[in-house]
Amino acid sequence: MSPAIYAAGALCWRVVDDRIVVLVVHRTKYGDVTIPKGKVDPGETLPQTAVREIHEETGLRIGLGVPLGVSTYPLSSGREKIVHYWAAEVSDKAIERSTFVPNSEIAAIEWVTIKKARGYLTYERDVEILDAFDSLVHQGITSTFALIALRHGKAEPRDRWNGSDASRPLTERGVKQAAGDVATLEAWRPKRIVTSDAVRCVTTVAPLAAATGIKPHRDHGISQDAYEEGQPEVRRVVGKRIRSRKTAVLCSHGPVLPEIMREIALATGTMPGGYLNDAADLDTGGFSVVHLSATNPASGIVSIETYAPVEDRQAG
Repeated sequence: MSPAIYAAGALCWRVVDDRIVVLVVHRTKYGDVTIPKGKVDPGETLPQTAVREIHEETGLRIGLGVPLGVSTYPLSSGREKIVHYWAAEVSDKAIERSTFVPNSEIAAIEWVTIKKARGYLTYERDVEILDAFDSLVHQGITSTFALIALRHGKAEPRDRWNGSDASRPLTERGVKQAAGDVATLEAWRPKRIVTSDAVRCVTTVAPLAAATGIKPHRDHGISQDAYEEGQPEVRRVVGKRIRSRKTAVLCSHGPVLPEIMREIALATGTMPGGYLNDAADLDTGGFSVVHLSATNPASGIVSIETYAPVEDRQAG
């Protein structure tokens, strides 16, 4: 059986005259109306693909919001196509900077109400993605931000390191993990980077900081030393990030990650459960994206995505 074809896209939305409108594309070749999407390029992750495809098809530079679901359907070739979708709020600045011109793939782009889009889209599978977004709208969840819990890359083992635990450096594998995470993390457009002051964490976020221009804030409160001394300040760090309502990366350690997830849940009125432990159970270089409502964080965790590290290449 031929392998499935993976693709990714986003339901782009914005508010115009106090109404939510969504973006649909009119495709030249197929003569249909659909949600922008495209196939994964070699070496890409699905979030990377979604951001790239939206820019290529619509001229819009976006950051991803919450995941909206997956469409699976057969192609005429007999292969299966699997498409992952996210919501994506489009800023006025992105609209002003749009580079779209009609081309051989996309004849036109159009902003329409959810109601109009429901009767406008050619494929029922696209309507299902639209309905997932509409469900969030009815719950009062549109604008969101994310707290991204990142475990540092692979570090030199304790038993092979003569210095302090906090001074342990990344291994070559850890350096590759840190670099490989960058393009995927950028898909959510983080505005802040907070890291444990341990060398392995500071080094892990260095490539992301270089790519985004964001200066990392070192905080001993989410370090393993503070955790082992019984003096972690996870609640303070998480609370500050939730109050700011801006997407942030929090780079910490395996033993501290469950505390970070627990404090996010407590600060947002979310019922605890095994899913929090699953989201915290990350391999080195892995991360979980916790989506929260920007208008009402106390409404709880909207969704969580977890990603393994990319180890077989360096970003860029």
